[in-house]
Amino acid sequence: MEPPVHSLPSLFKQLGLPDDPVSIEKFVAVHSPLKRDQKLEEAFFWTDSQKKFLRSEILEDADWAEVVDELNLLLHGLPR
Repeated sequence: MEPPVHSLPSLFKQLGLPDDPVSIEKFVAVHSPLKRDQKLEEAFFWTDSQKKFLRSEILEDADWAEVVDELNLLLHGLPR
């Protein structure tokens, strides 16, 4: 059995954000680039519950970790 694969739109939905391509692109454009030393889960624009979710997924290398990494790269302006 393969582990679940999550997409960027499904991550945005999980975070309670608009998950259509235009909204995701706008979110990334508005909030990037993050400073090099800025941790994704500590960015000012997340709610406390979003921060907690992102932090736990990263620390536990959980199901969402791969797509959280993808978002991290996007928001830091790095190639995927």
